[in-house]
Amino acid sequence: MADGAIWDQSVRTSLDSRFLRFRDEGIWHSAPLLTGQTCFEPLPDVRNIVVTGGEGFIGSWLVRHLTVKYPNAYNVVSFDKLDYCSSLNNARMLERKANFDFFHGDVTQPSDVLRCLKKHSIDTVFHLAAHTHVDLSFGNSYNFTKNNVLGTHVLLESIKEYGKVKRFYHISTDEVYGEALAADLAESSTLDPSNPYSASKAAAEMIVKGYVKSHKLPAVVIRLNNVMGPHQRAVVWLIDRKYPEKVIPKFINLLRRQMPLLLHGDGQHTRRYLYAGDAAEAFDTILHKGEIGQVYNVDSRDEISNIGLAEKLLDIFGLTDKSTWIQHTHDRKFNDRRYAVDGSKLRQLGWVQRTKFEDALAATVDWYGKFENWFGDIEDVLTAHPVVKGDHVEPESDFASAGHLCNDVEAIVGATSSGIVHTKELIAIPNGVSNGSYANGAKPGVGVQVGARKRKADIMTEA
Repeated sequence: MADGAIWDQSVRTSLDSRFLRFRDEGIWHSAPLLTGQTCFEPLPDVRNIVVTGGEGFIGSWLVRHLTVKYPNAYNVVSFDKLDYCSSLNNARMLERKANFDFFHGDVTQPSDVLRCLKKHSIDTVFHLAAHTHVDLSFGNSYNFTKNNVLGTHVLLESIKEYGKVKRFYHISTDEVYGEALAADLAESSTLDPSNPYSASKAAAEMIVKGYVKSHKLPAVVIRLNNVMGPHQRAVVWLIDRKYPEKVIPKFINLLRRQMPLLLHGDGQHTRRYLYAGDAAEAFDTILHKGEIGQVYNVDSRDEISNIGLAEKLLDIFGLTDKSTWIQHTHDRKFNDRRYAVDGSKLRQLGWVQRTKFEDALAATVDWYGKFENWFGDIEDVLTAHPVVKGDHVEPESDFASAGHLCNDVEAIVGATSSGIVHTKELIAIPNGVSNGSYANGAKPGVGVQVGARKRKADIMTEA
């Protein structure tokens, strides 16, 4: 289905200059092709699968998994707008595989969706395209409603008009349940979202439910814990700028730059983390073993507080002075203390959480060490709270004061004769550290070497 020119063509035909960041710099050539491990007997009624958000973090894991594990059974189409949390590097290694294709489209545009469904004779849809950053949803909520709610509605209406989709898998989040302060929450639990992001995902689920009842949509809803692993962005792009994204890659990149970790509030909020390869296996299991019309939780048994996560990363990096490397800033407007779901229903289908959190974390640190430039230059945006101003987002204005990290540094911008713009680097100096003395003898801007206690990263092996 694909050919070597497909990626460059997707960039050349875009009218938006922000897509220039997806130019192929070749870093993916040396990267392992990461997938899950499961492989089932192919389904006779499944042939052409589209994954919306297929160039994002979780979507690309599913795209790679299905393409590699079912080369003679399923054709896989990655549908992506390429404007948020995406990288063409995530699937470039698939471009010469006969059962893979990329479709550059916007899930909020009916013409794009219908054209993809018809062109590729789609019979199965995995819907992962979404805006997912909770912090940004507090000040940029319209975009979350547009992409997560309207996008789902457009997709469902297009599927209804197309009339040939036999399976629709809607990927949601454990955050739709709200806080779980006591028992783990089953699929039948009340939805009680607490922020604009989770509210938009719950709203999207209600639209799916409406199409199931009114139009007999053959749907499955999948709600996941937090997913982590290689290929997750430390930053997101909005308009023409980049801003910090998920906590694990952000913390890894901060430590690699000898910058301290900023925790929201007291750092005692807990989350359960699932390795992305295990998430891909969960989707694979539900596709082949699950039942249409059901809701499945995908749970992790590895629960850890934010401060506990920070301490584990310090251990991997060989940093011992916690008071220097862990700092606190003000909390979100509202920050759920705990999310926890019960994934017993999925486990009854045979799915297991294969990867321990410690191994997944070590493998993720290792991957970022080898592919630091996967997402381009991110050094200037590793801040705790992105701020929405007008139609764009800026790094937090009080970043320095919030964690007492550094003095104000004036950015000096100039252009070289070749037209490349350079900005003076802003180096954050941890509390209690003078300009001439650094923890473990390291210096700002120099990547910290992983210590002797680094765990094995054998889950990074290629498919």
